[in-house]
Amino acid sequence: MLALLLSFLLIILGILPFIQHQHWIFRVPEFLKLQILILQLIAFVLLFIFNTRDLLFWLVQSVQLLLILYHMYILSRYTKFWRTPAIQKSASASDHIKIISCNVYQDNLEYARFITLVQKEKPDIVFTMESDNRWEQALRLLENDYPNTQKVTLDNTYGMHFYTHLQVIKIQTHYFVADDIPSIEVELETKDGHRFIFFGIHPPPPSPTEEENSKERDGDLLSVAKRVRHYTLPVVVAGDFNNVAWAKSSILFRKTSQLIDARIGRGILSTFHAKYWFFRVPLDLLFHSAQVFIDRLTILPDIGSDHFPVSCTFHIDRQSDDQEERVENLDKDEMQDVNELIQEGKEEESDNR
Repeated sequence: MLALLLSFLLIILGILPFIQHQHWIFRVPEFLKLQILILQLIAFVLLFIFNTRDLLFWLVQSVQLLLILYHMYILSRYTKFWRTPAIQKSASASDHIKIISCNVYQDNLEYARFITLVQKEKPDIVFTMESDNRWEQALRLLENDYPNTQKVTLDNTYGMHFYTHLQVIKIQTHYFVADDIPSIEVELETKDGHRFIFFGIHPPPPSPTEEENSKERDGDLLSVAKRVRHYTLPVVVAGDFNNVAWAKSSILFRKTSQLIDARIGRGILSTFHAKYWFFRVPLDLLFHSAQVFIDRLTILPDIGSDHFPVSCTFHIDRQSDDQEERVENLDKDEMQDVNELIQEGKEEESDNR
């Protein structure tokens, strides 16, 4: 009986994300696709062991098997078995560029752990989220090595700070859906003369403790996607998306922006929650244009936050045919969906900030 009840629950959780409603009840199960798959495999076996093979048994097992196969197909893209193009640098390629992106968790007071990590890893760009005034004061230790900064100091868990030693051509802060939800856009030039755009984002999550629905998150993400859609310079978008790459709004983000999901073929690389290993999900994402080639994408050690830092090393080069094939385009009617989601995000008023 317990195996049957578990199967019913898992089937409900597996089906809820198919319902395109923005309330957190329908969106949160999207995050847990890997956990649901693991538990469904266990429940599938347990039913064969402990339940009689009646009509209800075969009906439940059939639905469960379909969901298992679906989840395995979706997640297979985020394994190293998925084919990705081999990287062959040309003579005109840039030197390696390294980014560390981290949601430091506003109430985390272990500043030294993060600063020590940055000093050890020596990235070219450091991007923090949930960094308030206390974090800003602590991170001043980095400014000798990273003199070019953009500081958006907020105490609502949506503050963000950007540090680099690369040349900054232009830097700006956007507020796409709300005046307390920033995004940072920076045009940079490397020492060997390659220019690119870095976009750092952190939209609010749908959850029972934060936003009731995903309207602001989806509107913010898709506003960024529309902005970078026709950029001619290479683009990297990184941050705490409060979303998973297989969610519909992430797929719309990828198609609208015409960027590539860096995780495909490299692993799920879950970043949240740092304290609870079974419930970890990949919320800190990175997307890039076809002229950007990922050399290494990895999760860094715990710094006291509820998120693990993400490190990405990449270079800029002429885009290859293989890389171009990875860029997806919107279907005929999807741009209307994008525009509607952006408008809903702008109209939504939060009760939590």
